[in-house]
Amino acid sequence: MNYLRKLVRSDRIAYLFVAPALCYMLLLVGYPIVYNLLLGVQDVTVKNINNGKHHFVGLENYIRLFQDGVLTTATVNTLIFTVACIVMQFVIGFALALFFNRTFRAVKFVRGMMMMPWMIPMTVTALMFKFMFSTNVGIINQVLQAVGIISSPIDWLTSPVSAMAAVIIANVWIGIPFNMILLSVGLTTIPGELRESAAIDGAGRWQCFRHITLPLLRPTIESVLVLGFIYTFKVFDLVFVMTNGGPVNATQLLSTYSYKLSFSLFKYSEGAAAANVLFVILLAASLVYLKYTDAEEEGM
Repeated sequence: MNYLRKLVRSDRIAYLFVAPALCYMLLLVGYPIVYNLLLGVQDVTVKNINNGKHHFVGLENYIRLFQDGVLTTATVNTLIFTVACIVMQFVIGFALALFFNRTFRAVKFVRGMMMMPWMIPMTVTALMFKFMFSTNVGIINQVLQAVGIISSPIDWLTSPVSAMAAVIIANVWIGIPFNMILLSVGLTTIPGELRESAAIDGAGRWQCFRHITLPLLRPTIESVLVLGFIYTFKVFDLVFVMTNGGPVNATQLLSTYSYKLSFSLFKYSEGAAAANVLFVILLAASLVYLKYTDAEEEGM
């Protein structure tokens, strides 16, 4: 009893509260990452995965993937997909956040309805957009033909450029509510007295937005962009359902390519190597963000 009382009164009790989360992270996050890193430097295929004879091959899997060219294509596609999605969904989400920051009738209802794309399962959204962008029965082609923009249906999902555009549009539609709600929360933390004081001093809307809203909203914007980068960079199910990485690897991302290598071609080590490339890029982005935020906090 005395030991328990001393434990409760001491700082060591904090370790007991942290222990369950730490065990969860080690078992369900740490172990798969370490195992995948080891798998990427071994020769594991469908032939030897069960016999335990996994030979160490070093960086041969990575060299083979980069020489093949598909990994480079997947990396470039992932960067294009991520940057395009982040820019579009942030701009639209920011505009909607500013719009819903105003007080008008039914603002809560409309803002709640805007969250629907974020709440719908990703697979359902992918199937919906795949049907919308289909060549003959898709509503996109029907509308464009009805207004006279195109004369014949466009093969959205079978043309390299339009296929990438289609998956970007679908992911932007999903990501807009996420950006909108976080930026809306950030806007509510800005005191209204600052804008009122600036307006009294003769500042216009653009000056208030540039010199008050943007500086005070900067931490929220940085968090939204970093989280958006992480979520978008690892998108898998949307692209897998809509295009499966095609046509001719035009929409092949690192996530879909890793899946294809591991579970379609049964090249487990090469699939792990592709996944490790994805992991390293995300880890680097996270470390840069943490170092940047720490430097800012120290400078305050």
